[in-house]
Amino acid sequence: MRGAVLYGPPDVRLEEREAPKIIEPTDAIIRLPATCVCGSDLWDYRGVNPVVRPTPMGHEYCGIVEEVGRAVKTIRRGQFVIGSFFASDNTCPNCRAGYQTSCLNKEVVVGAQAGMLRVPLADGTLVATPDPPSDDLIPSLLALSDVMGTGWFAAEAANVKPGTTVAVVGDGAVGLLGVLSARQMGAERIIAMSRHEPRQKLAREFGATDIVTERGDDGVARIQELTDGIGADSVLECVGTHESMMQAIHSTRPGGFVGYVGVPHGVELDTHELFFAHVHLHGGPAPVRRFLPELIDLVWNRKINPGKVFDLTLPLENVAEGYRAMDERRAIKTLLRP
Repeated sequence: MRGAVLYGPPDVRLEEREAPKIIEPTDAIIRLPATCVCGSDLWDYRGVNPVVRPTPMGHEYCGIVEEVGRAVKTIRRGQFVIGSFFASDNTCPNCRAGYQTSCLNKEVVVGAQAGMLRVPLADGTLVATPDPPSDDLIPSLLALSDVMGTGWFAAEAANVKPGTTVAVVGDGAVGLLGVLSARQMGAERIIAMSRHEPRQKLAREFGATDIVTERGDDGVARIQELTDGIGADSVLECVGTHESMMQAIHSTRPGGFVGYVGVPHGVELDTHELFFAHVHLHGGPAPVRRFLPELIDLVWNRKINPGKVFDLTLPLENVAEGYRAMDERRAIKTLLRP
């Protein structure tokens, strides 16, 4: 099969790879009708994370089950399934507490920018849709594998409640779907921080009531101005840099909550400053598996359409252009068709 491989920054190639096979009896093999590039892939693509060997890329996936291992009990051939970027058994104490990305037996799922994928721990990781979906639903179902679930976790971690004021730091796919999540959770006011008109437009469509174009201290000052000097009840940090984290913390009112899901790069927290801020911090790798049943139901019944974050669709053979477009911020998120 053909799959995307990163050789080093910014060298992404589509090349022939061995088709996946059942290795463990708990595995499943799925055929992918679509795949995509994630914003977190850009850390490797830009060389922020070292790439020491050719690396198969992609961790977001949905598709048709082609084969299952002999120990798989609940997943069947022919089902359309969605899973998380971390495989989990969904039975260990951490999974039962709702943190499947901290599963005691977790495995990272890699190599999804391809035509087929091996998914470990299939029974615990995969969730089936009621029936095979129509083609127009596939982008939204694919988004549930990571960015929608991550935006949802950011809103949950930030304690978004009906009637609250929410600020969202980051206008990538996760930030935009954090806006959508906050709206679904009943936030009264949602402030999206974005400098890019197409992203501002989508943020508005997803439920943003205000747009803040400033960053850093200026962005914090603008949030304070919009909230009568108090700050937001909940702030979603969806980037992962020191500046974005500080902007999130400083935009939160005393007693408020920051939900952070941006993979941290260069973030240094001043514990003395945090001590006096009275801000709750909660985040980490989103336990997407916990949210999949609810999110699948919302998409299936067309109550949300997170697939709108895919504003560029390319054949898989053009994967390098998909990366370039996102790196240059010409695209929010690239959908790839194998």
